[in-house]
Amino acid sequence: MAQATHGSAPDIAGLGIPNPYAMNMSGKMLFEWLAVKFSESRAAAAAALITHAMDRVIAESRYLTRDLGGDASTQQMGDAVAAAL
Repeated sequence: MAQATHGSAPDIAGLGIPNPYAMNMSGKMLFEWLAVKFSESRAAAAAALITHAMDRVIAESRYLTRDLGGDASTQQMGDAVAAAL
C-alpha cells in the first residue's frame, strides 16, 4: 500500500487543489521497495520514470498547483505527469 505522508487531506477533497506530488512519490517509493525486495529491475525502472516525470513537470512550471506557485488543478498536474511518463 502506498500513501502520501500527509494523509488524505479530506478538508480539500473534491476541490481539485491538492498537489499530487506526494502521492506520486509514495508510489515511486513503493516501486523502489518492490525492486529491492524482489530484485525486480522493471520496478526500479518504473520508479526512475516517475521521478523523471515529476522532475520534468516541476521544471517546466506549466502545470503546477497553487502551493507550488501555479494555477493548475490536481487533475491538470496529474495529466501532465502522466504525459511526461
